[in-house]
Amino acid sequence: MRIRKVVLAALLMAGVTTFGLSADPAAAKTFRYAFQGDLNSLDPYTLNETFTLGALANVYEGLTRRDENLKIQPALAESWEIVDPLRWRFHLRKGVKFQNGEDFTADDVVFSAERVRAQGSELVTRLPADAEVVKVDDHTVDFVLKTPNPILHAEWDSWSIMSKKWAEANGATKPQPQTGKELNPWALKANGTGPFVIESHEPGVKTVYKPNPAWWDKAHKRFNVDEVVFTTIKAPATRVAALLSGEVDLIEPVPVQDMKRIQDNPTTDVMTGAELRTIHLFMDQKRDELKYSNVKGKNPFKDVRVRKAFMEAIDIEAIKSKVMRGLASPSALMIAPLLYSRSSEFKRLPYDPADAKKLLAEAGYPDGFELTMHCPNDRYVNDEAICQAATSMLAKIGVKVTLQAQPKAQFFGRAGPAGGYDTSFGMLGWTPSSFDSFNVLQNNAGCRDDKGNGGPFNYGGYCNPKVDELAKAILVETDTKKRDALIYDAFKILTDEVAFIPLHQQALAWGVSKKVKIPQRADNSIIFAWAQKED
Repeated sequence: MRIRKVVLAALLMAGVTTFGLSADPAAAKTFRYAFQGDLNSLDPYTLNETFTLGALANVYEGLTRRDENLKIQPALAESWEIVDPLRWRFHLRKGVKFQNGEDFTADDVVFSAERVRAQGSELVTRLPADAEVVKVDDHTVDFVLKTPNPILHAEWDSWSIMSKKWAEANGATKPQPQTGKELNPWALKANGTGPFVIESHEPGVKTVYKPNPAWWDKAHKRFNVDEVVFTTIKAPATRVAALLSGEVDLIEPVPVQDMKRIQDNPTTDVMTGAELRTIHLFMDQKRDELKYSNVKGKNPFKDVRVRKAFMEAIDIEAIKSKVMRGLASPSALMIAPLLYSRSSEFKRLPYDPADAKKLLAEAGYPDGFELTMHCPNDRYVNDEAICQAATSMLAKIGVKVTLQAQPKAQFFGRAGPAGGYDTSFGMLGWTPSSFDSFNVLQNNAGCRDDKGNGGPFNYGGYCNPKVDELAKAILVETDTKKRDALIYDAFKILTDEVAFIPLHQQALAWGVSKKVKIPQRADNSIIFAWAQKED
């Protein structure tokens, strides 16, 4: 199903008469869903990952939120205005309470701005580093900027506002580190303002949600479920069996080989659509010597010929047809075509193993070399299988790759900023939370240090100051044509230098009970507040 069909379906669902607004104890409805990965820390700043952010967005809220079509809407801020190019004023919603009964005020926004930029937070780029957050009064906050930023609030639906008093009382003033060996007691709790509260949480096993009776927006309530139960089911076959048996109402993702089986089952269906996430391979271009390679005294990835050889060795059409069974759109860029108007002007390097071998020889590696590849095995659709395919393809040009596939918690803890980018070569998926090219240039391509200052999700450490300068210009440019031209220049540099190896945008695939109606947003967030379940 094309994305326009998904959007149309969401709009139709939005128009359905809401039913079950007052829960009948005799007809309680439980919505059960399963995902391949874990939900561990309930600290909304620990992990910048779509699944975790989406799961916690049912409990926490931002100053803004997004609808089914990803349009920005007011949330904890009922309105905002640009007082001048360097000052945005947000008028906070009155009468909102956190789930423990505390009032939501400007103090919580100021505190959340400090906490999201504290050590341990993976959401540090939600706010400009030099922005000052000023309390005007209890229900008004100003964001004072050093330079204009027309997309300041574009990522705030996933910047959860936390209670200052609750955090201080629970010792939670600093984020739960992703690499912490044990979760702090407060990281097993949640205290938001959203439509659901967490009744119980077993990290990596099960989380139970209940409706928040004090939710400020209950007058517009659309869901009719009285309980949501999330369960981690790692094995694809077990997830499918749970859906087909009626044990769960929704699974995500659906193994591509099981889609027809689910569609043919009389009680289930598959919801598909284009996703905005780009799956790519990163290469360590920062260290002078790769940590996980037999090449000593130098780093092969610092040579563009090696990076180009790796890309030419990847048969993207084989990955699309054999691994993804057609449910992928090969990409030349680090952003989905739907998010950048000039995407069609870029073309992938062709699959050309003969030229790849020639390039390796020119770079001084006629016999190839060895290295280790780190990938997640429970985060993206067929992630481990894609990495296995890549290792086989690279072997054909003489590069021997040892694959280490890990659960996402270990992978992100190792390969990301919390783990000091402890990898030489690997896979990452990225959906720009602002749905804008600047997000990619800032987070994935921005020059960074070893602690993640700069581009924190630039796992390969690529750096070109010209790209950083273009990103700064893109951020403040308001003329669409001029801005797109600047974005083109930045992506042209990334493409020419083979900064990354973009693979594809994976397709959305949810397996659902026919008793369930829920919009499928293109960012793959599962929003309980839209869930309708028939008897």
